[in-house]
This record gives sequence, C-alpha cells and structure tokens, in this order.
Amino acid sequence: MLKTKTLTLFWRNHEVFSNWYPSEFVVEGQGFNCGEQWMMYSKAKLFGDHEVAAKILAEAIPRRQKELGRKVHGFDEAIWDAQCEDLVYTGLREKFRQNPELLEVLRATGDTLIAEASPTDRIWGIGLEEEDPRAHDPSKWRGQNRLGKVLMRVRQTLLAA
Repeated sequence: MLKTKTLTLFWRNHEVFSNWYPSEFVVEGQGFNCGEQWMMYSKAKLFGDHEVAAKILAEAIPRRQKELGRKVHGFDEAIWDAQCEDLVYTGLREKFRQNPELLEVLRATGDTLIAEASPTDRIWGIGLEEEDPRAHDPSKWRGQNRLGKVLMRVRQTLLAA
C-alpha cells in the first residue's frame, strides 16, 4: 500500500483493501472468507445460478472463486453493471464493520482518494500500478476504480456511524 497526502493506493492481496484479503464476515446469516467470495456469490445469486453460488461458498481460494464467478449462467453485463457496486458495498461494509482491526486501517486513510492500483483491471482498478507516475494523478487513470469508490463509500458510512 502506498499512501500520499491525497491518495491511498493498493493492489496486492495481502493488503486489507483487496477483495482477496482473508477476512471473515457474515451477511444475512451466510459466512464469507473474503470480499471476492461475497462478490462472486452475489453475482451468482443475482442471476439465479444457485449451483455456482454453492460452489463459490465451498471454495476457499479467491482466484478460484473468481473463476467460478465467470461461469455464472444467465449473466447479463448490463444488469451486473447496474447493480455490482451496491452489491459489493454491502459485503465490504460488513467486512469492515465486523473486523475492527480492518476498520482502523480504513479510518487511517483519512479523506484520501482510495484506489486499486491494478495494472490489469480497468473496471475495479485504475489500470496502473502504484509505481507508475500516472497512478498519482487521477486524471491519468486508465480505469474506473470501482473498488476504490466502493471503499470510500464504506468509509463514509462507517465513520459517520
């Protein structure tokens, strides 16, 4: 993680803001081992694919959870695009609410802009790694930074409570 006066950049799965970071939490009575599991499970449930949803719950490894999420039957990109940020928000809100040590890390970001500095992800990340000078200028980002936006929304909600 790289923190400047105005930015908090992360990417690696050992960093608490990563969806692959091990963090147990419960949503509506169902336990999850990381944000990725919640995200892929929510994707499967959204499209009524209960078989893949069950496989995602049974899978402990985030990379495999993501692979299963790519196999969701009935997937419609427009529907997912319209709902994915709200779904991810719900899971990450619970991840940080139920893990006080993680909430403290989120609190320590202050009012910085949080961004997933993934060079390979232009949807959930910024399409640049943190060492790239362009990563330090949001106007030069090549990605949407959806994960960062959701994390900032979670921060706002939980720190206002």
